[in-house]
Amino acid sequence: MTMTMTMISVVVPAWGVQGYLAEALESVLDQQTVDAEVIGVDDASPDHGGEVLDERAARDHRLTVVHLTANGGPGPARNAGLDRASGEYVWFVDGDDRIVPGALAAIEARLREEKPDVLVVGAARERWDRSVSGWRTPRSVATGAEALTREAPPLGTLVVRRQFLTGAGIRFRPGWYEDVAFGYAVLAEAASVATFEPACYLRRLDRDRSIRTTRSPRHAEAVAQYDDALSRPVVTAAPPALRRRALDRAVAELLTILQDDARMPRDARREMFAAVSGLARRHAPGERPPGPLAAGSFAAFRVRRGAGNLVRAVRDAPRAARARLRKPALRWYYRWQLRRPIDESLAVYAAYWYRGYACNPAAIYEKARELAPGIRGVWVVKRGHRPLPGGVEHVVSGSRAYYRTIARAKYLINNATFPPEVVKRPGAVHVQTHHGTPLKTMGLDQPKFPASTVGFDAGRMRRNIAKWDFSITANRHTTLLWDRQFPIRGETLETGYPRNDRLAVATAADVAAARAELGLAPGERVVLYAPTHREWHAAFTPVLDVDALAEALGPDTRVLLRGHYFYGLAGFPPRHPRVTDVSAFPTVETLYLAADVLITDFSSVMFDYAVLDRPLVIFAPDWEIYRAVRGVTFDLATEHPGTFARTVEELVAAFRTGQVDGAEAAAARARFRERFCALEDGRAAERVVRRVFADV
Repeated sequence: MTMTMTMISVVVPAWGVQGYLAEALESVLDQQTVDAEVIGVDDASPDHGGEVLDERAARDHRLTVVHLTANGGPGPARNAGLDRASGEYVWFVDGDDRIVPGALAAIEARLREEKPDVLVVGAARERWDRSVSGWRTPRSVATGAEALTREAPPLGTLVVRRQFLTGAGIRFRPGWYEDVAFGYAVLAEAASVATFEPACYLRRLDRDRSIRTTRSPRHAEAVAQYDDALSRPVVTAAPPALRRRALDRAVAELLTILQDDARMPRDARREMFAAVSGLARRHAPGERPPGPLAAGSFAAFRVRRGAGNLVRAVRDAPRAARARLRKPALRWYYRWQLRRPIDESLAVYAAYWYRGYACNPAAIYEKARELAPGIRGVWVVKRGHRPLPGGVEHVVSGSRAYYRTIARAKYLINNATFPPEVVKRPGAVHVQTHHGTPLKTMGLDQPKFPASTVGFDAGRMRRNIAKWDFSITANRHTTLLWDRQFPIRGETLETGYPRNDRLAVATAADVAAARAELGLAPGERVVLYAPTHREWHAAFTPVLDVDALAEALGPDTRVLLRGHYFYGLAGFPPRHPRVTDVSAFPTVETLYLAADVLITDFSSVMFDYAVLDRPLVIFAPDWEIYRAVRGVTFDLATEHPGTFARTVEELVAAFRTGQVDGAEAAAARARFRERFCALEDGRAAERVVRRVFADV
């Protein structure tokens, strides 16, 4: 009988992470893959970590536990797990981190397809309040000596072929920052590297008592880790210019650590400076030291860094240090701009916390260009934003142009909130367009549901609300709620939603164009699945298996999957040939036009899609959970817009029997539309423009 090698071994070291360890193990073992083995390493942890490992191992044969008799640190603990691993590939998952649902299956499929030495996967940062950000989605990865000229890859992003590690003699070194030396060694030595862009790994970098949040002289151990990376033969044999770039990168990272008050005690910095200088001499003998070390002594370095050449500091410092130097100057610049006259013809637009050109602000912008051509519209976007339509002027948040524009604009139009630092000037007009009809409890009512208030700051919200001159609502339901939840001193504009004008006036030609843009075949029934954010899911975790749905609905149906924007790129492309991931598609209204049916849960997309008067299905197996955790404004189970299904079986049956577009569903949809869509006549943006820009 032929034995099949396990594809992935997951090594989970544990020391001082008892409050997180069970979740880390669950994130691996609860995945729908039985091919992975998990090796938990108790690094002589002083807490209940060893017990947590043993208790889970007693229930799951896939988990093997290794108990070390003495604490050796994360590097030796991972080596102990590596020695017990039998999988073709090994993935190191820290005991206080976790992996995204579906990650193992998706990664395993990619590994079987390409068989690289290293697969670099996407990762995200999960903060202490469960917010997820900082998506790292690798599109390309440097290898060889070039790898050391880039930022060290997070360990959790590397899935490495075990035999490659053995053949190259790569193991973890003792000491702190062991992941730096390991990650650089892996990329420097690998013969083949593949990438997988979806975020698969969630890192907790700001956990209390973690190494990165501990103030200790041991941070100087990073010098030895970089020394090891720079000493690898593939680096020492590289051209001199490339070696120098790698050294400059290492010195910059080490001096960032040295000057970090949260990590390095001041009385330990002189010794670390000497170690960094020694590193530079070893790897560039006889050459001029890297810029920050040119002072020669620690005393001279400290003087130079404290009061010396600002231009040189800005040039030599890594990005984080440059940002620290720029902020005071930009704050001064903003205050100066606030004293200059308001530009009466300037309007600033923003959407979804500067994510790009979208939603109600985009519809108002377009109508203002038509009805108020004397108003110059400028969009605020983040660096790395999605492409903007041609001819749309923009500024990047945090830049001088941004502060100048935001300070002097007469009109500020947003569907979310501007940062607290944005001042409401006398004479300026702030328009809050919002971005959905509320099913869930929002605003100042939200503290009634404590489970949904992580990161909620009522004082900050009240200060934001005080800036709004206009608040746009789509219907009476919203107006009545927001009079209490977002009480403004200004004027509520109950106009309908400008973003829905496109849907209200859509023609058959518009529908055909939308389907063509998405590459949909003629005759395909298109089902759009657009679930919302769930506070208890830190990563995109659809409650509906879209691959199984596509198979059940038959060969003439295509399913479009639209993940919520809160999750960024944390998800995986579906595998079924009739499922398309449209989470990154820039314009949701195009998806609405292309879809024959919408399946959603508690998302406000239901109110927008209802404007089209097409079949609409609510799939909500966790309705009671959502109602208890988030709070709701009406009973969706009885006041739904067509069909309400709690199980996959009910959902599939609704399609197969024609229930989704039957007489009962049509009657429910009509009641829903009367309540929530009565104002959606294609002229909402015009009503807003004529009221806000009073001279139009």
